[in-house]
Amino acid sequence: MFSAVTDFLQNPMARAKWGSYAGRMLVIVLAFGFAYFPLVWIASASLDETGTLNTQKLIPSQLGLENYKALLDSDIHPFATWMWNSIKVASIASILSVMVSAFGAYAFSRFRFTGRRNLMLTVFLVQVFPNSLTIVATYLLVQSIGKHISWMGLNTHGGLILVYLGGALGINTWLMKGFFDSIPRDLDESAKIDGASDWLIFWRIIFPLVRPVLAVVGILTFIGVYGDVIISLTLLKDKDVQTLAIGLRRFISDDFDQEWGVFSAGALIGAIPIVVVILSFQRFLVSGLTEGAVKG
Repeated sequence: MFSAVTDFLQNPMARAKWGSYAGRMLVIVLAFGFAYFPLVWIASASLDETGTLNTQKLIPSQLGLENYKALLDSDIHPFATWMWNSIKVASIASILSVMVSAFGAYAFSRFRFTGRRNLMLTVFLVQVFPNSLTIVATYLLVQSIGKHISWMGLNTHGGLILVYLGGALGINTWLMKGFFDSIPRDLDESAKIDGASDWLIFWRIIFPLVRPVLAVVGILTFIGVYGDVIISLTLLKDKDVQTLAIGLRRFISDDFDQEWGVFSAGALIGAIPIVVVILSFQRFLVSGLTEGAVKG
């Protein structure tokens, strides 16, 4: 064995190969540690029955499930209602955003009309400004809509979904348009020769081919809506209609009663729907984000 080690040390190619392998393994270990340490830390905090940040350790001294029990059994904080509200709002907003963005992307990709380029640039430029700049105008607009349509006003999920649709329409339309452009126009021309209408071409031919980008837009919209705080906190005030992101904020917003352990338990449980959605549609992610870059 000693001779084998000596031969290895005297072989420069073997040393270089081992060094390259060790370097790659070190990078992988550091990347995994960087990615998973926050998850391990929040899991540790959820099992720490002391519930304070000052005494938080990677391996808590008092392990238990009291934080989860307090979260699920609380009469003051309806965690299950918050989680259902988030799933409902995010799911509806994702489906509607995918459909509306698909219609807009198909029109920009396949039709030629006056002002098309200027309208595309306008849609893109609107997305440059962050939502925080328009939060006051958004609040007043939803308030005005609620005077005429009650279920789309303030403190309603309908008004919240309406705002999310307006915010995600521009960037999603641009993302989808690149994917639509990568589909050969020969398919459209062949279908028109056979007598197919524009709607039939979109629904029967184009729509099935763009499923990867539809899944990507749906996932990105779901994640963005599910974790949003600013817009939902502005429009939703009643505890029973609030979403998970602002509901969990109640556990740490009180200066004299901050329940970090319960908050951590809720954050872990609340992440389950996002994990399920990503795992369910992960096969579409890579193709949906890359194939649209063939044409622009």
